[in-house]
Amino acid sequence: MSEPIYDLLVIGGGINGAGIARDASGRGAKVLLVEKDDLAAHTSSSSTKLVHGGLRYLEHYEFRLVRESLIERERLLSMAPHIIWPLRFVLPHDKGLRPKWLLRLGLYFYDNLGGRKLLPGTRSVDLRAHPHAQVLQKRLTKGFEYSDCWVQDSRLVALNCLDAKERGADIRTRTQCVGMERGSDTWTATLQSAAGEEKVQAKVVVNAAGPWVDAVLGQAVPAKQHHNLRLVKGSHLIFPKLFEGRHAYIFQNRDNRIVFAIPYEHEFTLVGTTDVAFEGDPKGIDISEDEETYICDALNEYLQVKVSPDQAVSSYAGVRPLYDDKSENNSTVTRDYVFELDDDNGAPPILSIFGGKITTFRKLAEHALEKLGGFGDGSWTADAPLPGGDIDPARFDTFFVDCMTDYGWFGPEGILRLARAYGTRIDRILGRANGLEDLGQHFGGDLYEREVDYLVSHEFATTAEDVLWRRSKLGLHLDAEAQQKLHDWFAARSKAA
Repeated sequence: MSEPIYDLLVIGGGINGAGIARDASGRGAKVLLVEKDDLAAHTSSSSTKLVHGGLRYLEHYEFRLVRESLIERERLLSMAPHIIWPLRFVLPHDKGLRPKWLLRLGLYFYDNLGGRKLLPGTRSVDLRAHPHAQVLQKRLTKGFEYSDCWVQDSRLVALNCLDAKERGADIRTRTQCVGMERGSDTWTATLQSAAGEEKVQAKVVVNAAGPWVDAVLGQAVPAKQHHNLRLVKGSHLIFPKLFEGRHAYIFQNRDNRIVFAIPYEHEFTLVGTTDVAFEGDPKGIDISEDEETYICDALNEYLQVKVSPDQAVSSYAGVRPLYDDKSENNSTVTRDYVFELDDDNGAPPILSIFGGKITTFRKLAEHALEKLGGFGDGSWTADAPLPGGDIDPARFDTFFVDCMTDYGWFGPEGILRLARAYGTRIDRILGRANGLEDLGQHFGGDLYEREVDYLVSHEFATTAEDVLWRRSKLGLHLDAEAQQKLHDWFAARSKAA
């Protein structure tokens, strides 16, 4: 039997690969996406979890990137208001750092560069008033408050892949591309999974392998040298809640970098990030002691309460696969995306993607398909909600109240979590139930078997870690006994299969 032929093979199940698979599938292409681990297992679940314009990029004159990001910020909010929502950031002015006029000028551009419509603009803030007076050090008296958005980053990846699947794409996790051979008309790719080896053919390949993009290029086009990638590690600490309120803080550092302190998962504060040159295997990396100290020192410059690394309840680290623009400072390396298209002498093309950020993934996908050609000239994703996202961004509270009316027996905290995770698809988990007894095994907290079944059947989850840390952040909330129950459930399911 001949190998199946796809119009597009996407290698990499991070946000860029997921966005391209979704866009191409919606244009009628036959798409296969392969990911060697879980969706969003690496960089795309290790972000600061913001959909933002990138205020500090204005200092590096990246006006095109900031404008595109600001436009996309509101588009994404409209596409997925269940997993993306507005967040106000408080930026204190500190003497000896960026002057007040410069901050205000930058925020003026930030408010107006992208045609803001949905989000409130910047205002001045008296830091001597509640609630900031009880949180920030006394020397800080004035600041500014502006808008950006929060995103459940790994769920954004899963929902793009879910939408791609529902439009005909073949999404395969735990499937690695271990060999590529270029023919006259198609690529032949060798795929390795638990089921063994398989060969497929594709007319076009998109290399969205993130930190492994150069390695995939070397596999596909071994005759050429590939050294376009600059790996920059970013790490975060998670503390028990450091301040009350729904706002976040953005703190300036003496090294001209910034650190965010963001309300996280109701009970915690997320703090980050770092910018550290990285070499080696990007899989399974951890925060270093130096990074822990850096983050805590930055917090201690601004907060009244002193923090130390041992107070953190969790941490995570990821590697940003940036395009090497030869900048001397890791913080100033461009976060813009860069394409490298190899189609010498009319050979089947491979498009490799360097850089990018969560906020611009949708536009990146459009530009990638334009670069490749042959996928039609009509973009459709700008106004198409992601699964569960057909909610008015200004009326999420009304949607939540409606969910409480329909499923009040589940409890308000649980309903809020499910409404945020699944939006209008909450009925696919709770809709056929009349009480907790209808939801199957109770693992702990508000996690029941019905939800896990849904994640396995529809969102490509295959392990307890997929559920606890990428389809949700329940790993922060469930105790060891509850997590072990979930591991046992997956083990029993695997044995039965």
